[in-house]
Amino acid sequence: MPKLLHLVASPRADSESSAGARAFLDRFRQARPGWDVDEMNLWRENLPEFDGEILQAKYARMGGRAFTDGQREAFAAAERMAVRLDLAERVVISTPMWNFGIPYKLKHWLDIINQPGLTFRFDPSRGYLPLLKDRPTLVILASGGDFTTGISRGRTDLATPYLREALRFMGLRDLHFVAIGPTSGPATHTAAARERAHRRLAEMAARF
Repeated sequence: MPKLLHLVASPRADSESSAGARAFLDRFRQARPGWDVDEMNLWRENLPEFDGEILQAKYARMGGRAFTDGQREAFAAAERMAVRLDLAERVVISTPMWNFGIPYKLKHWLDIINQPGLTFRFDPSRGYLPLLKDRPTLVILASGGDFTTGISRGRTDLATPYLREALRFMGLRDLHFVAIGPTSGPATHTAAARERAHRRLAEMAARF
């Protein structure tokens, strides 16, 4: 059964990014009833701290050294998460923008799986090369301000370029971004932004 992996980066079930994901996934399930949707809530997932044995495992692999037993056990957590991503034919990331960037849980997940020999490798003559196969990947990004029409009053969207580069580094290049914003302010503005985004998401889901 083909699988879509949905990474949930908001701690709130009623958040705008979560609502956008529901609008997308409801239509996706209608269009592709034979697909399995694997939801990975990063706030409920047991994400290991990136220190100690798992950190030493990364440097052991970078230095061409064999793992100790403790390093092998710690690195297995990163391998399981990377495999869960790699088994998905489609990926959806729903996330709020926090302080112009991404929530620390999403960064935490990226730091765990972005490992040499796991999601990328280094070739002396060609540089860094991704190890994951490409697949359609959608990022639903909700922000309190409006970063889509140029009225963000000088603030900068750091989340989109960061996620684009981090995902491409591992091999995910077929990227699509849908912004939802503003999510705060006059109700007429937030409702219009939500409606525009949900309409676009439903249209995308039918062919994703």
